[in-house]
Amino acid sequence: MAKKQTDKNPLSYFKVAVVTAILTLLFAGGGAYYLGYLNPGGMQDAMRKVGDQSANERKIAYWQAPMNPTEIYDKPGKSAMGMDLVPVYEDEMAGSNTSGSDSQRKIAYWRAPMNPTEIYDKPGKSAMGMDLVPVYEDELVGGVEVKVDPVTQQNMGIRTVDVQKGDLIHTIRTYGHVTYDETRMVEISPKISGWIERIHVDFTGKFVKKMQPLFELYSPELFAAQEEYLVAYRNLNRMSKQANEGFLNAARQRLRYFDVADSEIREMEKTDKIKKTVTIRSPFDGVVILKKAMEGSYVKSGALVYRIADLSRVWVEVHIYEYELPWIREGQTAEMTLPYLPGRRFSGRIAYINPYLQRKTRDVIIRLEFDNPDLVFKPDMYADVEIKHIAGKGLIIPSEAVIRSGQRNIVFVVRDRNKFTPRDVTLGLNLDNGRVQVLKGIAPGEPIVTSGQFLLDSESKLQEAIQKMLEVKREKAREKAPVQPGEEDFFKELETGEEFFKDMEQEDDFFEDIEGES
Repeated sequence: MAKKQTDKNPLSYFKVAVVTAILTLLFAGGGAYYLGYLNPGGMQDAMRKVGDQSANERKIAYWQAPMNPTEIYDKPGKSAMGMDLVPVYEDEMAGSNTSGSDSQRKIAYWRAPMNPTEIYDKPGKSAMGMDLVPVYEDELVGGVEVKVDPVTQQNMGIRTVDVQKGDLIHTIRTYGHVTYDETRMVEISPKISGWIERIHVDFTGKFVKKMQPLFELYSPELFAAQEEYLVAYRNLNRMSKQANEGFLNAARQRLRYFDVADSEIREMEKTDKIKKTVTIRSPFDGVVILKKAMEGSYVKSGALVYRIADLSRVWVEVHIYEYELPWIREGQTAEMTLPYLPGRRFSGRIAYINPYLQRKTRDVIIRLEFDNPDLVFKPDMYADVEIKHIAGKGLIIPSEAVIRSGQRNIVFVVRDRNKFTPRDVTLGLNLDNGRVQVLKGIAPGEPIVTSGQFLLDSESKLQEAIQKMLEVKREKAREKAPVQPGEEDFFKELETGEEFFKDMEQEDDFFEDIEGES
């Protein structure tokens, strides 16, 4: 009996396991069927409900190809490459307002009512004591707003910087050349004709001192003038002193007019002899920059023999363009460097601005003055010149942040939620270190894009074109809108009215038959 009982136990356990497995499968299948996993129709219904719910929340603006954003369709389908079109929702489109708060006008900055270039980041009073006027963002937008996620921003290499307010410093960098001070130059030319007997300064570039002999000149006319003077001088004591002094003074003045020095006249009086030649001397210290004297040559009166220049002070003629004239004024300080003296800077001032332009080069020459005691500056040297000017305070941004189209200047301003708004700005002066002044369009402290803005501009123009296309389609859809149900009934009633008049025409035929019988 014990053996039979032990043989039945394995069989009973097997039956229990089979029944348990079947019940488990039944419960699992029922649960799956209830959840829709084993009912394709139920699954599709659930997905359709989810799609309808998402469609009610987000509206599709258009469909685009996944590999080409410019390939746009108004309904789902396949792209030119055979790929499924991707929906673009209205809340993803740049420049669209998705909330009521975005539809409200936002203040970009505040400005003075009498001066649009006087800009503030908060309300208050202007420099004239007037209340500031708000400038709204929708008045400054120069295109369609662009939304870019942070990962794409990093891939595009977008960098930003805040708008600053500071000194408007502009430095003009140009070239010039050293030349002679024309007020310190002299030409030596005799007032009488004669022959050069001897030359004391015999080469160009030689330094001469004041009253240093230059050359000796023999002239018959000058010889006769000396004789007249000696005769008057000898007769001074013999004749009446009062009568002879007038003749003596006239003879002495004549010699002076011939550039005979007083020392030569005194020597003549002392020796009581007439010199064959007269020595012509230098009027001041300087350098001989031109020499035409040759021993034994005949020189006519008024002919140029020597030209002497004083180099203790020199001029530097600097060339600037006409658009740079507003930065220049007389008395302004300028700094100069020379190629052969690296590291040394020389300070001078603007002495004169030419009132005309050079016809060929279309530039203006301004004159700088530099003291030259050590003769460091030599005429016809080239020099690098810097003229710095501060034009007050204003808004400053990097020049690379501006997109210049020729007609417009656009800057992208960083907004909340990874949005970038293009703004039309009015530019002012070009400043140092690659910066530019902004007169109107942005406020101090606003972040702007300095790198990658061209990609943002392309995306903004693309979105703007897409919105224009969609607007045209919406207009056409409005024109083709179906007639309202009430309007259809009204037109049907008109049609029935026309049938009523047709019935009256048939009755008219009936009356005509009656008249015929009568």
